[in-house]
Parts: sequence; structure tokens; C-alpha cells
Amino acid sequence: MNKLFYGDNLSVLRESIANESVDLIYLDPPFNSNASYNVLFKAPSGEGSQAQIEAFEDSWHWNESAERAFDEVVTGPHSDASIMLKAMRSALGENDMMAYLAMMAVRLIELHRVLKRTGALYLHCDPTASHYLKIILDGVFGTQNYINEIIWRRYTRPKGSQFKARSFGTSTDTILFYSKTDEYSFNLDRIKTSLDDDEIKKRYNLTDKNGPYYSGPLLRSAAMGDRPNLVYEYKGFTPGPEGWRMTKEKVAALDAAGDMFFTSSGIPRRKVRMGDDPGTTIDNLWTNIEALGAHAAERLGYPTQKPLALLERIVSASSNEGDLVLDPFCGCGTTIHAAHKLNRKWIGIDITHLAIALIERRLKEAFSDITYEVHGVPKDVAGARDLAERDKHEFQKWITATIGAQPYKGGKKGMDRGIDGYLHFRDVDKKPQFAIVSVKGGENITSGMVRDLKGTMDREKAALGLFLTLNEPTREMEKEAASAGLYETGGMKVPRLQILTAAQILDNRSPQVPFGFTEGFKKAAREEKDQDRLL
Repeated sequence: MNKLFYGDNLSVLRESIANESVDLIYLDPPFNSNASYNVLFKAPSGEGSQAQIEAFEDSWHWNESAERAFDEVVTGPHSDASIMLKAMRSALGENDMMAYLAMMAVRLIELHRVLKRTGALYLHCDPTASHYLKIILDGVFGTQNYINEIIWRRYTRPKGSQFKARSFGTSTDTILFYSKTDEYSFNLDRIKTSLDDDEIKKRYNLTDKNGPYYSGPLLRSAAMGDRPNLVYEYKGFTPGPEGWRMTKEKVAALDAAGDMFFTSSGIPRRKVRMGDDPGTTIDNLWTNIEALGAHAAERLGYPTQKPLALLERIVSASSNEGDLVLDPFCGCGTTIHAAHKLNRKWIGIDITHLAIALIERRLKEAFSDITYEVHGVPKDVAGARDLAERDKHEFQKWITATIGAQPYKGGKKGMDRGIDGYLHFRDVDKKPQFAIVSVKGGENITSGMVRDLKGTMDREKAALGLFLTLNEPTREMEKEAASAGLYETGGMKVPRLQILTAAQILDNRSPQVPFGFTEGFKKAAREEKDQDRLL
């Protein structure tokens, strides 16, 4: 069964994923010492909204957690990883980069544990930490299991600047490819690419009565070594000890089709037609997949979203149908999408409720037949109550994300001015409007809380108010909400202040918002071809 996990991937790996159970791992762990990896929601007007969602806050700082992670690595059984991590700490000291490397090292050890002997791992990173991560990977997986450093050229046009450049522009990412053993699965033929029109004209530069072709070799080169079984005479020509590239029967078939000829110096050659071309073999420089632009049809609004084609290439090359693919930093779910599309089983892990809600929405929009399990998020009222009792702040982020709204200021704790979130929509005239979200996860809720939301709506000039509560509202609360009146646009009327309970939301009840709401994430495209999937 396919699975989504909410939580710290280190805990999920240790508690829920068995030894040598995963065929392919792709991870894109965020690190930037000066910024957070976040999602900027935009209001329907196109302007940046007040809310900024922390999709994965850059919280790699040297603290107790980093010290504990470092200790686990250096006292654990991976001696090479221990040596390398201690050397890095001696060189770097206790800073954000060292904290990141310690926390990544302990996770990479767990990823190595869950990977099958025939499995592979792809770690996607930028130049900020790629050189350090490669050393950690060498320590965990072994230098003998390093396969490739793939360079992905994200942009073909360098970005300009109004200031005098002090460095070369950055347009590439690094993807580090490691295996667990030399038995790893790899299928390069699956990801060959077709030639474009210009490449076709350049390659097929000769023509005869049967159409365009290029001159290809029929003889093996000296570097290929001797092949006695391919040394034979054909039409008076006998090659050297290296032999022909194919059997005599195949050479005769080429000749009969008019696709063999002899050069003026008497050397046999073949005419390679477009229909015979197996495609261009992919090497470690990937230049034909562009990063998603701001207006790309595929873009959902998640700033670090990777192109589906990039993940399809990795999944196709290093796994087979029915294999299990794992992404421990799954973000907006591109790896999961690619895996399901290509008939693989999958596991996704993320530390934010927002990411899990986004992935669920994306999968349901893209695949009509999809089934999966979600772990770590409430599935019923008892689960919602348990979350609220353990951490009201996490309850607030969960229930806000579940209705498709965005938490106020990214869900960070602090003064909220009576606002726990926003939900944007357009009225009948396509004018941007918004609803204010107020969340109450406590046992005691009163009509005064609804009255406070009415006041906040008036102060902020909000079209709607959404009061989300764990418990059933009292009659007085319902009367107070009704007193806010109706919001009308284009002949449609909806309550201006709406109360929704956790039970209703878990039952897939949505807020009544005119003409559908528009938040930062676009709808994922339906996959046109529904394949028979292995679930």
C-alpha cells in the first residue's frame, strides 16, 4: 500500500520502514544558511498575501538536537561516516552547516539501512553543501558505490542583474547518485531522448531514394577487442580480427534493403535511417529538462517544485514496475506523482501538515483511481482531539491546511491579532476577497469567541469569517454567527460567518465560498492515460 507520513523523517524511518525494503530513494533536503524554504501564497490579485507558509523552515542550527545527531553517528557502527563527520567538525566548528551535516548524516545512515541491495539513492542539492554531502555519502555508502555526479542545468538563460556581477551565474543543481552494492538496478535505455528537428537535420545529412540517412560503421573498432565469431567474408571483404558489428545474416538484410554501401576506399558502411535510431543516450549532464517557470502549466505554486520529467527520468532509470520508491522530504509530492504514474509503489514523508494536505490534493486531482494510507495526521475526531491535547498549535496548522487555507505568518507562534489563517477567493466580478480563519482547539468555546471573530472581520474588512472548532458549537454561538448576516455576490448568498467542526471537516465538508476559492496552489492536471497501477 502507498503511504504518506507526517512527521520527522528520522522517526518515521526508524519506527515504520523495514530493513532493505526500498528499491529507490530520492531526496531533496533543503539547506540555505540565510533563508527559509517556504511557500509564498499569493492573493487572487497577484500580490503577495500577508501569509507566508513555512514548507520547511531552515532550522539547521547547532543545538542539542544537532549534538545528539553528531553523537549517534560518531558512536555508531559506520566507522567511515564517523571519521569523516569528526573531521568536518574539526574544520567547520559548531555552526549551521555542521548542524545540517550532522542531521543529514544520521538520516542517510537510516536511508542506507532501508535500501535494498539492488537499490539506489539520488540526493539532490545545490552548490551550498554538495561537496560536504558527497563526503558524508562516501562514508555511509562507501566510495566504491558512488555512481555519478549528475549536473542538472535548470536554466538555459543566465539571469541578468542591474549590478556588476562579481561571480558567474548559477544555473545548475547537483544530483549525487549512489548504490548500496554493485547489484543495483539501472536501465539507461528507458530514458533515451528523441532528437529535435534541428538535430535530425544535422545528423541525417545524406539522402537517397529511400530518404535521409547518415553513414554509420559496420566494422568493430580496435578498441572493442577481437571477436573471432564476427570475422567472415562478405562480397569479397573480410575485416580484421575485430570483426563486423553484426552477424552475416544481418549484414545481408541491410544490403537487401539498400542500407549498406562501400566507400570509395572499399570500406563497408551502413545507412542509418531515422526509424532505426534508438535515441540519444543520457549522460551525467542533463540539459534538456527546464526548471518550472513562474507560468508553467505544471507549476502548483510551490517554489522548490521540481519538474515531473526530472523525477520520471530518475524513477524510470533506477526502478521497475512494482518497486517501492521513497522520498523522505517529499514537499509538494513530485516524486510521489512520478512513481504512481510509472506504476511504482511509494512512501512520502514530510514534516508539515501543509505538504501532506497539498500532496493529497495533487494525487486526487491527477489520478482518479488512487488509494493510499496517511499516517501521523488525524483520521477521526478522536485523532483530532488527541492532536489538540498534545499540541494546540499543530492542531491549528492541521485544520487550517485541511480546508485549503494558509496559516497566519506561516503558522509561527506569536501574536496573531485574532487571525489564525486566510482563505482567498474571487467574487462574481473576479474581485479579490478573503476569509479570516479562527481556530479553537480547546474544550471551552463560547459565543464571545464568535463575537471576537466578527470584530476582527470588520477591522480587517474581510468578506467572510471561518470559525474552526474541535467541539460542537453551542446554540448561542450559532445565533452569534447568524447575526453576521449573509455575503452576496452574483445572486449567490452564503453565511458571512461560518462555523465548521473538526468532525465536519474530516467528513470532507468545505467552507461555503462563492465560485470556489483560489489560494497559492493551482489544481494539478489530470493524468490523461489511466494505467493499470500496482497499488
